Amino acid sequence: MKTSELKNKSKEELTKILDDSYRKLQELQFNLSSGKVKNVRTIKNLKKDIAKILTILNESAQF
Repeated sequence: MKTSELKNKSKEELTKILDDSYRKLQELQFNLSSGKVKNVRTIKNLKKDIAKILTILNESAQF
């Protein structure tokens, strides 16, 4: 997900996306340990998206 797309969303939408991303990450990590994940890069990209969302939420909390 692009940062510009995330900046246009409300705080409630960002927290919902963040919760969904954490659930998806947990599921991917579980599937990785059981050998079901073919593309490991999706975990890396999901972690980056989570970091972007957290950064945007922290920036909006400072103002």
